[in-house]
Amino acid sequence: MTARVGIVVRTRRRPDFLRRALADIAAQSYSDRGVVVVNDGGDPAEVESVVAEAGGTADVLHIPPGEGGRCIAANAGVRAAATELVVLHDDDDRWHPDFLARTVEWLDTHSGDAAVSVSTEIVYEEEREGRWVEVGRAPFWAGMQRISLGEMLSVNRAVPISVLYRAAVHEEAGWYDESLEAVEDWDFYLRVLARAGFGFVAGEPLAYWTQRPDATGIAANSMFALADAHARDDALVRDRALEQWTRREGDGLPLYLAAQQQQLIAHLEELSTRQSERLRAEIRDDLRREIDAHQPLWSRLRRLRRRVGRG
Repeated sequence: MTARVGIVVRTRRRPDFLRRALADIAAQSYSDRGVVVVNDGGDPAEVESVVAEAGGTADVLHIPPGEGGRCIAANAGVRAAATELVVLHDDDDRWHPDFLARTVEWLDTHSGDAAVSVSTEIVYEEEREGRWVEVGRAPFWAGMQRISLGEMLSVNRAVPISVLYRAAVHEEAGWYDESLEAVEDWDFYLRVLARAGFGFVAGEPLAYWTQRPDATGIAANSMFALADAHARDDALVRDRALEQWTRREGDGLPLYLAAQQQQLIAHLEELSTRQSERLRAEIRDDLRREIDAHQPLWSRLRRLRRRVGRG
């Protein structure tokens, strides 16, 4: 590929989403780009047909069923593109028309940054009459102004559709970890941040992360369909890093922090218990006051019942 920017589109048996993604890429104002469609276990003829409909300018890489996965598809696509700059554009996500122009400009003017992310908007979709339609939007990390290692250690603050990076960073930071089923982007960003700058274009959203919380099957988002894998691989990435730390520095600091964490948890549980007891006491007092306020009525009812009984 002779283009400067390589766009890797991961897709799997979702021709309508792939069609939309290719149209989204075609609408970019930045033209020095090339596309690699990585068909991760889908029907080759179907993917080739969609690419042909879009003009046939994208390269297509087919991974046989059972031999791929999110990380394998990403690595294969980046290697096939062999461009200076690269971005993962999953088939269901979208961009502002100036996404590439703005992010390429950032990397051209910030030589110390290996990657750059942008303000991102979550786009919610629902299936209606056989079509996925937009039903709402929400900011992803509203007000965010930077990408920092400290914040990224807590939780991922970028998604693939929002990040353009220099492909050369793979030589130092490594590739997407193919042992992971999920969180491969977060794991990669952590390694990038430990070695280089990670820019951020604030302001209007330039990337749109599409979510379908109610979708099942092939149309589902990985963050929902692979929720268990996300939790497992999140813990795996953290445990690996902790193991590396303790092997190098010993387990003194982690042991201390673990004890502090347990004390904090116990303190919060105690506060929660006290709050619950106080709330129950307030409810009992309110009920007593309510009964006392209506005591004359209860007394009259009891007298009336006794009179009726004697009659």
